[in-house]
Amino acid sequence: MCEPPNGPRELGRSGVTVPPLGLGCAPLGNLYRAVPEERARAVVHTALATGARYLDTAPHYGVGLSEERLGRALRGVDRAHYVLSTKVGRRLSPLAPGERPPGEGFVATPARARTWDLTRAGIRATLEESLERLGVPAVDIVYLHDVEHHLREVHESGYPALAELRAEGTVRAIGFGLNHSGVLADLVAELDVDVVLCAGRWTLLDQAAAVDLLPVCARRGTSVVVGGVYNSGLLADPSPGAPYDYAPAPPAVLARARELAAVCAAFDVPLKAAALRFPFGHPAVAAAVVGAASPEEAAENAALFRHPIPDGLWPALAARGLLDPELPLPPGG
Repeated sequence: MCEPPNGPRELGRSGVTVPPLGLGCAPLGNLYRAVPEERARAVVHTALATGARYLDTAPHYGVGLSEERLGRALRGVDRAHYVLSTKVGRRLSPLAPGERPPGEGFVATPARARTWDLTRAGIRATLEESLERLGVPAVDIVYLHDVEHHLREVHESGYPALAELRAEGTVRAIGFGLNHSGVLADLVAELDVDVVLCAGRWTLLDQAAAVDLLPVCARRGTSVVVGGVYNSGLLADPSPGAPYDYAPAPPAVLARARELAAVCAAFDVPLKAAALRFPFGHPAVAAAVVGAASPEEAAENAALFRHPIPDGLWPALAARGLLDPELPLPPGG
C-alpha cells in the first residue's frame, strides 16, 4: 500500500521545514466566489487542526484580502505552530477616483489596485505591507510571484532584493512562484533559491515539470512546493464545463481526466486522492498546497491525502497510457 508522506521536509538548506500538506489561501481572497469572514477563519483553523500547518498567501489574492483574513484567523495562534509564506512583485495601492476594482478572478475585493514593482525599495515595501496585513513580525518564505514577463527586472533588482533579505535574516527562505515550469527551471539554474512553488505543471494531467524543472531542482538541491494539483478543478470534478488551467477544459483533456477517474475508481481511490499524492513521487517535492473555500473542504483535503492507495494504481494508470511509466511514481508504484 502506498503510504502518504510523513514528517516535515526541509526547503533546500534553509532550515525551514514544512509539512507535506499545506493550505493555499487564494480562496480566502474570494477567488471566483465570495467566502464569508467566519468561514474563512474556520478554513484556517481546520487546516491547522488537521496538520496542514504550511500556509501560503499573496498580496495578489483578493488584492490583500487573503492576507488580511489569514492574519485575523491567526491571532492568538502560537507563531511557532505554523509556517507562513507570501509573495512579492505586485504592490497594492488605493484605487484612483473612478477606477474600477481589478478582478483577475477575485470578487468582492477591497478598493485597491495592483502595480508591478520589482525594485529593491518596492520589494521591501511590499513585504512590510504584507506583514502589516498578516499581523506578524516575519514570514518564513517569500516568493517572487508570476514574474515570467519581468525577467530583466528579476535579475537586476528583484532577486538581489530577496537575496539581501535572506542574508540579513529578515526571511529564511526565498524562491519563485510561477505556473511556467520552464521559466522556473531557468531561474533555478541561474540563481540561488531555496524553493519554488510550481502550479499546475506536475500533476496527473500535466507533467511538464518532469522534463525541465524537477531535474534541475534535484541537481541544485532546490525544493519544490506543488500547487494546482487539481489543475484549476478538473481533477477535483471531471464534469463537462469543469475548468482546466483557468478555462473550460478542452474535450480531449476532459476525456483524459474522466479516464483517470475511472481507473482510480476501480482501485477504490477517489481521483482527488490520487491527484494529491501523485506529485510526491519525485524526491525534490517537499509539499503540496491546496486551496479550500470551506472548513469541510479543508478537512476533506486532509482525509484524501491520507486515503490508502494500493500499490497497483500507478502501474495501472501507466498501462492505460495515462502516465509515462518512466516518470518517478510515488513509493509502492
